[in-house]
Amino acid sequence: MTEPLHIVGAGMAGSEAAWQAASMGVPVVLHEMRPRVGTFAHRTGDFAEMVCSNSFRSDDHERNAVGLLHWEMRAAGGLVIGTAHAHRLPAGGALAVDREPFAAAVTAAIRSHPLISVTNEEVTELPPDGHWIIATGPLTSPALAAAIRAATGQDALAFFDAIAPIVHADTIDMSVAWRQSRYDKGETEAERTAYINCPLDRDTYEAFVDAILAAEKTAFHEGETAGYFDGCLPIEVMAERGRETLRFGPMKPVGLTNAHRPGVKPHAVVQLRRDNALGTLYNMVGFQTKMKYGAQTSVFRMIPGLENATFARLGGIHRNTFINSPTLLDSRLRLKSRPNIRFAGQITGVEGYVESAAMGLLAGRMAAAELLGLRIEAPPPETATGALVHHITGGAEARTFQPMNVNFGLFPPVDARGGRRGRRDRYLAYTERAKAAFARWLAGCGRRDAA
Repeated sequence: MTEPLHIVGAGMAGSEAAWQAASMGVPVVLHEMRPRVGTFAHRTGDFAEMVCSNSFRSDDHERNAVGLLHWEMRAAGGLVIGTAHAHRLPAGGALAVDREPFAAAVTAAIRSHPLISVTNEEVTELPPDGHWIIATGPLTSPALAAAIRAATGQDALAFFDAIAPIVHADTIDMSVAWRQSRYDKGETEAERTAYINCPLDRDTYEAFVDAILAAEKTAFHEGETAGYFDGCLPIEVMAERGRETLRFGPMKPVGLTNAHRPGVKPHAVVQLRRDNALGTLYNMVGFQTKMKYGAQTSVFRMIPGLENATFARLGGIHRNTFINSPTLLDSRLRLKSRPNIRFAGQITGVEGYVESAAMGLLAGRMAAAELLGLRIEAPPPETATGALVHHITGGAEARTFQPMNVNFGLFPPVDARGGRRGRRDRYLAYTERAKAAFARWLAGCGRRDAA
């Protein structure tokens, strides 16, 4: 019988890795410390629990890099992306999900697979033998983080990930707010009206920025330094960078028309996205924060339409640890100094649910292939999955390595022969090339390893 693959962590990456390996016929032992050992952000013991946003971002696989990554994961039989589609909510062009049924469905699929066994224990050391994938994500336990630091000889890299608040929908004043997706994006009426928008005029916006800057913030622990990922900046950090930063970021008013006052252009807009299938909860898009709870309530109730809002969850902040993958990992996501151990997910320095699951998919397939005597190379860099793994395992500058979302800037440039391409045509060329390359990679994944 094939030796088992051990996977630590049942988040997006660990769940996907377990599913991929088991689907290839390899027995898997999935180690998940929750609910026996909790974390700051998790609320349940379910696998693939979404602790920040409920969105997998754009599902446009023709002209968007993250949408292309969705396509590649579906083509590879991805559990996470398939389950997300089964539990999707109207969200314009985004793939947003009803988070609790989504996590419950992933958990049920994993627990019912005959080749996967689950143990609820905390792994505190890097095992010296056996085949392992470490997919503990941004909330790696202190004991395991210390073991990783000891094994790699590297100082821990860390930034702080902030959680956005969630509002009860029936406390939003719809005589002020209106429903509309930016640029009316979406194929159905439900998608075109998936967001609730709260308008701010110039004076309200200026007072709002002042309140954010003056609000009491969560203090860092002694010895911690804040290194935020630019794709997930707390709103107060954005405000500190300039008074217009929020208005050109999550509060940008472009592509939106106030249904109550169509002739008046809002100076800024706060968007809320549906967070559950019932439509009773909405999260504040881009409003990650480290303000203290009391300050959050008073500051956010300054937003027109949210004066009487009640919050199902206020924002929070937690430490997010990742390794210096360009220095430590080989192209198959193995720790160079201890190749029986792979890393997957956000701990490798990718950022986002989709990217984490994609690295889990790849690590699970590669580890299973190794156990079966097969060889799977990383997908070519022309693909979204390949661009990500090439970036974190050598494409990025190790000295300044920071977490990265998938984007077309990671891909080799497309051939511009035949004249200059517009941006939309160029993005389509990227995705068409990637799909063909990914299909070839999938078809060649089963050859024997000559090593």
